[in-house]
Amino acid sequence: MEPINVTESAEVFTCNAYLIDGETSTLVDAGTMPGVEEIVADHVDTLDQVVLTHQHGDHVAELEAVLSAFDADVYAYDDHPHRTHSIDDGDSIAMGDEEFEAVYTPGHAADHLSFIGESTLFSGDVVVYNDGAFDDGSFGRTDRPGQSRERLIESLKTILDRLPDSVTAMYAGHGGPFHATDDETVRDVIERALERAERREPKYPE
Repeated sequence: MEPINVTESAEVFTCNAYLIDGETSTLVDAGTMPGVEEIVADHVDTLDQVVLTHQHGDHVAELEAVLSAFDADVYAYDDHPHRTHSIDDGDSIAMGDEEFEAVYTPGHAADHLSFIGESTLFSGDVVVYNDGAFDDGSFGRTDRPGQSRERLIESLKTILDRLPDSVTAMYAGHGGPFHATDDETVRDVIERALERAERREPKYPE
């Protein structure tokens, strides 16, 4: 499975929105890029569902445009005017041709979910590979109202506890994707992010 980052060419600040083709065509987050629905339509004729990692504006701003173009279900942890299905920790959801476990991972956002499959992790903003603050393993910011570094640390530990060794790719809400090599695994990246988060230093010092 090779998800397509349909916001890769954005000229505005946005999350990575990933299109997964297959038996259950899925868009993970919608981003903020105007015209994202046209990029999706370049790749698929129909879209079965949009799955939200969380509802920060950079992840949902173009959701209505996507739903105007496609008759898609919407899966989210928290309530949303367009949500058709609630999804909670431990639930299973098909995306593309793979089954994923929803993992509740708050800290960066109170409604944050990550999705762990047999080969792939969609980590939203809880853990990213590179984001300008850290390379090779970083974590979502926790310095704004409603965020919690302590809760994010626990969420990183939860992912590590539930991550199968077969996962070789990580697609995060920001930064580049990560594909495991002989020298570095997805687990290595998350453990590095955890170690940095546990320092409890400001992620973006003034």
